[in-house]
Amino acid sequence: MSKDEVVSPHVLIFPLPLQGPVNCMLKLAELFAINRLRVTFLNTIYIQNLLLKHTNVQSRFSNYPEFHFETIPDGLSEDHPRSSDKLLDLADGIEEVMKPLFIEMLTFGKMSSKSSTPVTCIIADGGYTFVVDVAKDVGIPILYFDTISPCALWTYFCLPRLIELGEVPFKEEEYDKRVTGVCGTENFLRCRDLPSFFRIRDLSDRIIQYNLQEIHEIPRSQGMILNTSEHIDGPIISQLSSHCPNIYSIGPLHALYKSILLSAQKTSEQANYSNSLWEDDNSCMTWLDAQPHKSVIYISIGSLAILTGDQLLELWCGIVYSGKRFLWALRPGSIADKDEKSKTVEELSDATKDRGCIVSWVFQEQVLAHPAIGLFFTHSGWNSTLEGLIEGVPMICWPYLLDQQVNSRFVQEVWKVGIDLKDRYDRVAIEKAVREIMEDKKDEFQKSCSRMAKLARQSVGDQDGSSHCNFSRLVEDIKMMRLLKPSS
Repeated sequence: MSKDEVVSPHVLIFPLPLQGPVNCMLKLAELFAINRLRVTFLNTIYIQNLLLKHTNVQSRFSNYPEFHFETIPDGLSEDHPRSSDKLLDLADGIEEVMKPLFIEMLTFGKMSSKSSTPVTCIIADGGYTFVVDVAKDVGIPILYFDTISPCALWTYFCLPRLIELGEVPFKEEEYDKRVTGVCGTENFLRCRDLPSFFRIRDLSDRIIQYNLQEIHEIPRSQGMILNTSEHIDGPIISQLSSHCPNIYSIGPLHALYKSILLSAQKTSEQANYSNSLWEDDNSCMTWLDAQPHKSVIYISIGSLAILTGDQLLELWCGIVYSGKRFLWALRPGSIADKDEKSKTVEELSDATKDRGCIVSWVFQEQVLAHPAIGLFFTHSGWNSTLEGLIEGVPMICWPYLLDQQVNSRFVQEVWKVGIDLKDRYDRVAIEKAVREIMEDKKDEFQKSCSRMAKLARQSVGDQDGSSHCNFSRLVEDIKMMRLLKPSS
């Protein structure tokens, strides 16, 4: 390639090999493809095989000739469970196997400057702390896309100050103590509301050190993409901008995705494509069609959480005693006590078949948009939280790990669209929360949820919405980045 030849924009998108990041980044990738950017989506082999098995990504993305999938091994055996209790195994695989291959790919491989279509911009998950050095070494601009919530990310950036103030580490008896070291949250954030790994007592622990590295590396990028909007997280975005001045707030991304696809004269059906790593059971939609308006509790603990047999029983009893209808997505592998699982699920189904529907996995966006859904019992993952906000569905939050502890507190105290049941795994608390939202304070919660849904939709509803504008700025900046060589 001659020096004077113009290089077309070519974006490499590199998600963490988990359901949430992959789902988010696939939506972003398709929006780039619609805007005629060349896109390479780099999945692990394991994740790519699941997508090919359970979704139509192959045929869907074949409509974009400048879009390509590439794969890379994650360093784990094919039969490794890759469950939430094995995430450190995945981290080892990334460090020992994936990282060297990624460096090779960008330095000498088909996406290097030596290829006919070199990468001109990398968009990597914030969890890939090593990518910024690789990008700078080979002269490729990098943007980080942190797919966790901005409110949780802000606590990450505040961790050094929390340590300096002596607020981290903290003891179990201090869980309800107010935290002063996270600016803007002093009136409501408690120790128990900090990310799950902040409960680790040893500050030299690998997970704590990994977090400290992440907040050091992200500001070295050319910018940061967030799945939120000023209407949802304005004050938090302002705080984050003191560390990362160039922020692209393009959320709720699943709603922006639908808006842009529809405006591009795609069908409404296409805007509802699933990016699931499990098979969606669409039979539940027929069941929902037969239920009264806002009468059903939708229960899902997400793609990573694992329940003990006791927790499963408490959750079931709380829902049953509430007397409400429910749709439960009981994910394969979500129950720790395998010997009890089949027996318990059979008992659940038999005892509640008159007012309950239990399936293995669903297309959640479609379920939450159904008029029969009146309550979302959730693990408070960020994608799930945004999907609930957009649809105006009140939430009961039962967080499990990482950013979910922070999200659940914001659901209750900031956005006022639900109840945070963090660390309360008993049937009495669950039944009480259900009745409070669906009976005692139903109108109050519906009013708050409608207000937040309206605000969330304003950002993505038309071309003048803030998320639309930020996405357009992102596309234009990526086009310009092909002319830039980032500083070290």
